[in-house]
Amino acid sequence: MRRYITTVVVLLAATGVLYSALPVATAADIAAAPTGVTVPKGYRDWQVIAPSQRDDNDEIRVILGNNIAMKAFRTNTLPFPDGTILAKLAWKRVASPEFPKTFVPGVAPRIEFMVKNSRKYASTGGWGFGRFIDGKPADAQVHATCFPCHQANVKGHDFVFTRYAP
Repeated sequence: MRRYITTVVVLLAATGVLYSALPVATAADIAAAPTGVTVPKGYRDWQVIAPSQRDDNDEIRVILGNNIAMKAFRTNTLPFPDGTILAKLAWKRVASPEFPKTFVPGVAPRIEFMVKNSRKYASTGGWGFGRFIDGKPADAQVHATCFPCHQANVKGHDFVFTRYAP
């Protein structure tokens, strides 16, 4: 029995060493979107601006912001200052097995970013858009749909749909 336990411990340790040697994709490893937007390092540590739900896509979403974005939202600063970055995390909505009529996050189909740089992105209201599916940027045709939607719907809020949920 003791020999069996020792063998199991050694195998588990070896598995851990091998697993830790596997390459892990980081923000720097992910290619840029056609707009030049990349996945910002540490974005999962940013603060929540607001949750949202989109019924036509059957999604639950959380919008995060970097420190510049958070300050602008809290002080109602429009237009947003250069350096503002917004992250939209989206999950397919699935029924909770524990609580009827409640939904929980399922598969994450994509992540999206908006980066404010008035000079670089002057032709799109000062915003660069980045959509990443399975860690890879969507193509230029998909990115070409971002600004027209924002322009048609939220021009009066510096092209940002999200409102701060204090």
